[in-house]
Amino acid sequence: QVQLVESGGGLVQPGESLRLSCGASGRMFSTSPVGWYRQAPGKEREFVARLTTTGTEYYADSVKGRFTISRDNAGKSLYLQMNSLKPEDTAVYYCYCVLSGVNYWGKGTLVTVSS
Repeated sequence: QVQLVESGGGLVQPGESLRLSCGASGRMFSTSPVGWYRQAPGKEREFVARLTTTGTEYYADSVKGRFTISRDNAGKSLYLQMNSLKPEDTAVYYCYCVLSGVNYWGKGTLVTVSS
């Protein structure tokens, strides 16, 4: 069974950085499309970033230039480096991967950006 576990969330001030991690139960991150979504309080879940199997990165306009998605060579960890954080980045962040056409999700990690 595929299990994804996010970590690294927390409370930071505007302008600071955080690095989110997503651990997988197997080495699927190297062979599957992967990415991050987020859901702010009272809002729908929205796309943040994704990484194709060939290494192409895509970002939401709202995070482009500030966030970077990456994965480790072993294919077991996915990362989201978040710089210059803004209060509007406050949300629960979820990682996902796609295996055989099925999306698998973690349970999320909360990021709060506040002074």
